[in-house]
Amino acid sequence: MNRLKYLQQREVLLGLMIASLIVLVGLRAPVFLSVSSLSNLMTDSTLLIMLAVTQMFVIITRGIDLSVASNLALSGMMSALLASKFPDLPLLLIILVAIVIGLGLGLINGYLIGYLGLPPIVVTLGTMSVYRGLVFVLSGGAWVSSHQMPAAFIAFPLSQLLGITHLVWIAVIVIAVMWYLARYTHFGRDLYAIGNQPNAANYIGIPTPRRLFWTYGLSGLMAGLCGYLWVARYAVAYTEIAYGFEFTVIAACVIGGINIAGGAGTVSGAVLGSLFLAVINNALPIMKISPFWQSALTGVVILTAVMINARSNKKSSRQILPLQLLQKNAIRSST
Repeated sequence: MNRLKYLQQREVLLGLMIASLIVLVGLRAPVFLSVSSLSNLMTDSTLLIMLAVTQMFVIITRGIDLSVASNLALSGMMSALLASKFPDLPLLLIILVAIVIGLGLGLINGYLIGYLGLPPIVVTLGTMSVYRGLVFVLSGGAWVSSHQMPAAFIAFPLSQLLGITHLVWIAVIVIAVMWYLARYTHFGRDLYAIGNQPNAANYIGIPTPRRLFWTYGLSGLMAGLCGYLWVARYAVAYTEIAYGFEFTVIAACVIGGINIAGGAGTVSGAVLGSLFLAVINNALPIMKISPFWQSALTGVVILTAVMINARSNKKSSRQILPLQLLQKNAIRSST
């Protein structure tokens, strides 16, 4: 009985769906199950995972960060321009600059939302356009290609340690840190309280503005790190880097069971949601599905996940004691 109950958990079901999908695609196209293919799948999914686990913190506070991809593009472009203009700079310094830029852009969102009380969707929609526009202004619309960047700058993400790429190692560290943050710190628990009952959170003394300020800062910090990793991974920086990627990040969170209304979600759910999308995106080309259908099929998957989430939330808020029984008891007690 306990085993069946365990199988009903969303993360377990999602894990089984991912494994089943990999096997089914592998039966149709055996190359999908090769070590190199699965290794590429893991590497390709890392950036989405890292952004999804920090977007999860934003969503559980009843917020959303639509500027995350524009932040990534601006941080990535700045790091590429810096590396091309000053090739002798230490790689660690360039990465730190990208992280600080991302953090600063995220804190702007956090200040506007946390301290000024502006709606998250309006603020991040505005800064999304501003940050994307700055990419055009700073680059002049020009590309920074691989021959303009130092070799060490490009090589780092895909260099290997113990047979595993740096990208995967960084993603593993990020997942571990975010899991600890959500589960064992006051900061993480406060975010769940803010998402569940904002008024109650204020009443018991949770510093909501400060928590929101740093939550959006955390999302921006991760976008800055991913900005460098994205540019170095693909060895090119251009004005439309990660265009529309913010919707993929949010979709990964929704598929992973993070409640878009706030208050519920786990790091493991965000990771599995990202892996699910990565498997689909890698499997469809191998299955020779038309690019026009790939987008439509991905949309169908996201809509299905939203419907499943809505159904689960409905069940969780179901009355334990039916209303008609409460009314009958009230009538009896009054007579």
